[in-house]
Formats: sequence, C-alpha cells, structure tokens
Amino acid sequence: MAYFHMRASDKLVVLVPVAAFLVFSIAFANFASAQAIAETAGTTSVSGSVAAAGAATGKAIGAVKFPSAGASGAAASGGGSVSPHLVASSGPPPDETNRKALESTAGKDAGKLLLRASPVEAQVWIDGKIVGKTPILLVLAPGKYQVEMRGSRGQTGKSSVALLPRETRELAVKLDQLYPARVTSVKP
Repeated sequence: MAYFHMRASDKLVVLVPVAAFLVFSIAFANFASAQAIAETAGTTSVSGSVAAAGAATGKAIGAVKFPSAGASGAAASGGGSVSPHLVASSGPPPDETNRKALESTAGKDAGKLLLRASPVEAQVWIDGKIVGKTPILLVLAPGKYQVEMRGSRGQTGKSSVALLPRETRELAVKLDQLYPARVTSVKP
C-alpha cells in the first residue's frame, strides 16, 4: 500500500514528461500521416495500377491516342510524321488582328491617334484588346476609347481619349512603376 502513496512533486516528475510526449505526438501525427500517404502514393502510381488491372482481367491496355495535327500539321504539308504536340497557330498575331479589326471599322470620317509611352515599347491595349507596341499610329472611328499601356517591367498607364471625326491626336503616357526601383530604410 505504501508503494501507491507518492508525494505531489514525485507525481509531477512523472506527469510532465508524459504530458509533453502526448502533446508532441499529437502535433506530429498529422505530419507523419501525410508523409506516409505521400510515400504510398509514390509507390502505387495510377499507371502501375491501371497496368495491373489490365493484366488481371486479361485485357490489353492500348496506347494513348494523341489528337491529329489537322490541316496545318506536318502530315498535311507532306512533311512526314504527325507531332503529338499542340500545333501553334500559323495566323497573324493577336495584336495585328485586333488592330486591323479596329481600323476596318474606321469609315470615311476616321481619325488618327498617335500613341507614345515613356519608357518606349510598351504594349498598347485599346478597350481591353492588345493592338501593338508604342510608338503606334492608329486609324480609328470617331468615339471614346480606353487606352492602357503596359511596360516590359510591369509599369502601367491608363488614359481615356475621345477622338472626333477627321481629328489627328497624339497621346503620350508616362508609365508608373508598380514597385519602387530602390528600397531604403528609414530610421525613426
């Protein structure tokens, strides 16, 4: 009976390490579980289980079929084998297509808009569509346009321009930095 009667300080000496062990084991249980799941997933991949399922049922699993290159592919031009990769568009770039679409609706009362940016060679977006790089001269129908310019280093500039019939207008936009060029510390 005397064996079961311990002082309070002796009980704490036993209980503190046990409590610490329980706290750490609960905290790291999720990590250990996630690690075990990741290791199991790495050893049982989808392709391995699909092949095993095919072998078990006696059915052969065929090769993966890639889409054909179509009329613009190498086979259509007499170039030999068909590539399994996506075929790039052979048409004009989007900025050229959008610029031509804007200029085709200009009509007889068209105005001219010369766009410049500082720094130069910024992408120009008119009403949300890319039309080219600065400097650029556009022949547009009279009306109001939202002009956005984006520099190569993340600078941006926006402006709204109203073009009257047969008007020639120049718009120069200074692009603003998104982030500071230099970071300095200020001592209080």
